[in-house]
Amino acid sequence: MTTTFLRCGAAVLGLSTLMVAAWADEATIRKNLAERLPNLPKVDEVSKTPIPGLFEVRMGTEIVYSDESGSYLVQGAILDTKSRTDLTQARIDKLTAIDFANLPLKNAVVIKQGTGARKLAIFVDPNCGYCKRLERDLVALKDVTIYNFIYPILGPDSVAKSKDLWCAKDPGKAWREWMVDGKMASKAPANCDTAAIDANTEMGRKYRVQGTPAVVFEDGTRAPGAIPGAQIESRMAAAAKKG
Repeated sequence: MTTTFLRCGAAVLGLSTLMVAAWADEATIRKNLAERLPNLPKVDEVSKTPIPGLFEVRMGTEIVYSDESGSYLVQGAILDTKSRTDLTQARIDKLTAIDFANLPLKNAVVIKQGTGARKLAIFVDPNCGYCKRLERDLVALKDVTIYNFIYPILGPDSVAKSKDLWCAKDPGKAWREWMVDGKMASKAPANCDTAAIDANTEMGRKYRVQGTPAVVFEDGTRAPGAIPGAQIESRMAAAAKKG
């Protein structure tokens, strides 16, 4: 009994020592970075990585790495060579995961096909060629509701077109006519409320949507670019199983 107790006590002591060391490293990293790099954004979290002596420093959804003393900062990706996984990107994906249920759907151009039972959300720019390519594949999907969050990031003309499309009498019809047929909606009236477009832009930045199209599935997973229709179908099926 005594031996067992001593062994357990030693294990607890060892764990406590490791925890204290980790806290000490975090405090040191925070202190030194704040003093030496006063313009660095606020550090939200410091945590260990799989690499001994290397710590993740998270600032919002931005990630850099530091040694245990905060003497060096490293920018880049950590790759797991065994699994061929980009651990940095996996971490960012987790941080920027989108809860589909909390998306502001009132700010989206909605297109319902068939029963509309399945759901997709897409960040789109009206001047994006890849978005137009994707739209042609979306037309063939069955029983889906598509929420298009207009995200004009390609320049001033994208903003102007976005307003015209959002303010159309039937935004869904206008959106598809433009993206598929090249027919632009009439100019938006001066009194049209386009606050939704501004809100979409802020949301896109929050979730680090760095290009269009960006497809969001019901389970919160994302796919950048104009992925083929068959891949969209398989991803929607996988998302449904998770739900």
